[in-house]
Amino acid sequence: MTERAELLEFPCRFPLKIMGEHHDTFVSTIVEVVRVHAPDLADDDIELRGSSSGRYTSVTVTVTATSRTQLDDLYRALTGHPMVKVVF
Repeated sequence: MTERAELLEFPCRFPLKIMGEHHDTFVSTIVEVVRVHAPDLADDDIELRGSSSGRYTSVTVTVTATSRTQLDDLYRALTGHPMVKVVF
């Protein structure tokens, strides 16, 4: 069995951009999901942007990632959420 080489050194700052349709609770819901996996997420680590049409909202969160497992769990939680259209 070969070891998988890590491309990231932990801990590290890691941005995630989450997009979904505009909804009054979208941002608070996304922040809540992220904080389950990255409880130290600060308000300064959150950036919001609406689409030009106003139909979509993107939330960029920059977490302090401590492991690949943490990032994988966070990505799965976000991509599995019904309000989320895409995560990158």
